[in-house]
Amino acid sequence: MIETVSQDLPNLAGRDGKPAKCLVTGATGYIGGRLIRELLAHGYRVRVLARNPERLKDHPWIDRVEVVSGDAHDIATLDKALDGIDVAYYLLHALMTKENFEQQEKDLAQKFGEAAKKANVQRIVYLGGIIAKNEELSPHLQSRADTGKTLRSFGIPTIELRAGVVIGSGSASFEMLRYLTERLPIMTTPRWVETKIQPIAVRDVLRYLVGAAALDSSISGDFDIGGPEVFSYRDMMMKYAEAAGLRKRIIIPIPVLTPRLSSGWVGLVTPVPITLARRLVESLKNEVIARNDSIRKLIPDAPGGLTHFKRSVELALARIKEANVETRWTNASVPGTPSAPLPTDPDWAGGTLYSDVRTVHSDDSIEDVWKRVEAIGGKNGYSTATWAWEVRGVMDSLVGGVGLRRGRRNDNSLIEGEALDFWRVEAINRPKLLRLRAEMRMPGLAWLEFALEDDADGTGTVITQRALFAPKGLYGHAYWWALWPMHGLVFPSMVKNMAGPTARKISPEKKL
Repeated sequence: MIETVSQDLPNLAGRDGKPAKCLVTGATGYIGGRLIRELLAHGYRVRVLARNPERLKDHPWIDRVEVVSGDAHDIATLDKALDGIDVAYYLLHALMTKENFEQQEKDLAQKFGEAAKKANVQRIVYLGGIIAKNEELSPHLQSRADTGKTLRSFGIPTIELRAGVVIGSGSASFEMLRYLTERLPIMTTPRWVETKIQPIAVRDVLRYLVGAAALDSSISGDFDIGGPEVFSYRDMMMKYAEAAGLRKRIIIPIPVLTPRLSSGWVGLVTPVPITLARRLVESLKNEVIARNDSIRKLIPDAPGGLTHFKRSVELALARIKEANVETRWTNASVPGTPSAPLPTDPDWAGGTLYSDVRTVHSDDSIEDVWKRVEAIGGKNGYSTATWAWEVRGVMDSLVGGVGLRRGRRNDNSLIEGEALDFWRVEAINRPKLLRLRAEMRMPGLAWLEFALEDDADGTGTVITQRALFAPKGLYGHAYWWALWPMHGLVFPSMVKNMAGPTARKISPEKKL
């Protein structure tokens, strides 16, 4: 069941009397992938334009949309994509272009507007950035403003929604904030940390985007959208640390750091691409505060009102919520939440999660392999490297943890929720899945999972062992890398032990 953010909003009928047909550009981007799901849930017909449509194949909605493959710079592609469209969502930008991105964005908007007019599109909805009045704008924000002006120039009713920092897993602005705050407990910062910002949750952005489709055709123009709170960037880092359960950060502003120097610093500390980081940092000199809330009269708030910053951070970090680790693997802590990560999000989005994944093939039946999996720990041990787990148990006991003294209730069977050494049985689905959550003392959250499936040729069993660690603060990252040399000893022997004497084809995968 998908949780939508727009179910109470009116629908637009298309020219054929059926639910409107919407084109979403930028479908592989942060907002685009989430918007498509919302539009489908709202009953709209959806067509997507994607330069690399293969990147969409893992989305659950892929079989419900029409896909046009091509480049938005190509007029023939735009004509095909816009044919018969009622509402066109313009979510294109050229921020990752190293040179002359402003001209590229201008050309894109010009071609799109011409094609939309030729196709008799009824409405354009564009997501831009809040524009500070009476300030010299950064190249990024100036280009966003120029794009909106270009799209409106064709006489098509256009709703330009102007947002500041969007809070959600995968948003580049949010991920920059997240990495800076998580990795630097003490930091010297440029003067832009005092800039005032009105962040907005992605769920509220999506509501405005969906609601804009059904506005009266007489309504056209730019509208600022923002959340219920205004902070300085420094305040946002402090409040993020609080929401993420981190210690209070020490922030020391240094006025002499230029945007170029500070973007290099951001690029060093965070995995946000340096070109993108530079454009975002340059824009932080401008205040991004909504001038008015007139859009809220046209598109009313969702029941419960706009999403507060702390709640939006909690939703954005759903991948590593302690309450339900399954959210990391199924993206379902809140089913279908707009903040949940998508397959097309960058690898660095959504919260750092280290993993060690090992796959082994065994000639034994799935039932025989399962017996070894369910017997893990206690007197049975873990593998030929059980001594390493025993050392870890002693270390845990010395710092007040549970260690290995809890053992097992039964040597051969487990019950969901019971203790097992310094683990908790979080999920068990015989003979397919065993997931353990660590309860040892450590600077973060950890899980160990064994997933079994019949081999494709019916001759044995495939065992996938996953160890995952969500670090908490800088100490958590240091902890993972300090123990990393032991992983090559402990994890291969453990999965081999599960497979038995016929273990073969071990393929390790360690990733962030």
